[in-house]
Amino acid sequence: MFVTVDGFIAGPNGELDWMPGNGTPDTEVDAHMDRLFDTVDTMVLGRATYQLFADFWPTATTTDDPVADKLNSTPKVVFAPSLEMVEWGKWNNARLATGSAVDEIQKLKQQPGKDVVIFGGATLVQSFTALGLIDEYQLFLVPVLLGGGKLLFTTFEERVKLRLWKTEMFSSGVVLLTYSLDKKHPSPNGT
Repeated sequence: MFVTVDGFIAGPNGELDWMPGNGTPDTEVDAHMDRLFDTVDTMVLGRATYQLFADFWPTATTTDDPVADKLNSTPKVVFAPSLEMVEWGKWNNARLATGSAVDEIQKLKQQPGKDVVIFGGATLVQSFTALGLIDEYQLFLVPVLLGGGKLLFTTFEERVKLRLWKTEMFSSGVVLLTYSLDKKHPSPNGT
């Protein structure tokens, strides 16, 4: 998830022009995303992100974006009760979640294979966080202050304690912060 220093994932009118790749390519971030796709075999999307992605990605090529082929070929599960069907161009690898979020994610986690990744969707991330379904957060902290817009996280009923286990700084000033909920990864001080 790309997030501004002041915690926003989109501007007041949904603007994403502050993100890397929107007129200012970031080859290091692109390389990280390419490596990320080597570690996942399922994408999870909410309704808004699915609709945004489905308008661009199914026809994109690696000429448009280096990760296009990997993103397009990765199976997708869309959490969108208001939609009756989902499509992903010629790949035909998107499906609507049919069960509860807990049931769907537990089934995905029990399957052999690689990791599951959520792309975008603050509403989905917030609800999955509240249900304890997210094991790791990768936040690309973008060096910009928007002063308003859509927040990544809003109010939770219970505090969620995270363990910072990895940071990576890119020459563009973007910093990748990776947090874990479990002791799978040691903290920087080794605990």
